[in-house]
Amino acid sequence: MTAKRSKRLYVKPVRCTGCRTCELACAFRHSSASVQPNASRITAHVIVPDTDNVPLTCLQCDDAACVKACPVEALVRNEATGAIEVLEQRCVGCRQCVAACPFGQARYDAVTTRAFKCDLCGGDNPSCAAFCPTKALVWE
Repeated sequence: MTAKRSKRLYVKPVRCTGCRTCELACAFRHSSASVQPNASRITAHVIVPDTDNVPLTCLQCDDAACVKACPVEALVRNEATGAIEVLEQRCVGCRQCVAACPFGQARYDAVTTRAFKCDLCGGDNPSCAAFCPTKALVWE
């Protein structure tokens, strides 16, 4: 059963300038003591400088391959936010979710030896959207 989502994160590539503010905002939100760029759950891809860019993040798929691939059911949908979240206490670091995601948005942290992905910042206006200067990322 799919959670009823009141809001979604929309990507509007035509508005993206490739400034990578979304990456920085996400890394800041998900880093502990100091900002770690690899903590970002979003990546801004520059296809053609100054013209074609696209921010990529988890699409929170209704029928998510990452969830199906997890052998220990460590990926679960948060009913309140609609985000598929990694339950770190269950994750065994097998990286099956990383291999299964067709968009490359499930990742592996070598320090914690656990998977990680976008959690929509707990459903409270994700930082990437809040700080996007061109509104290429919209939370609505």
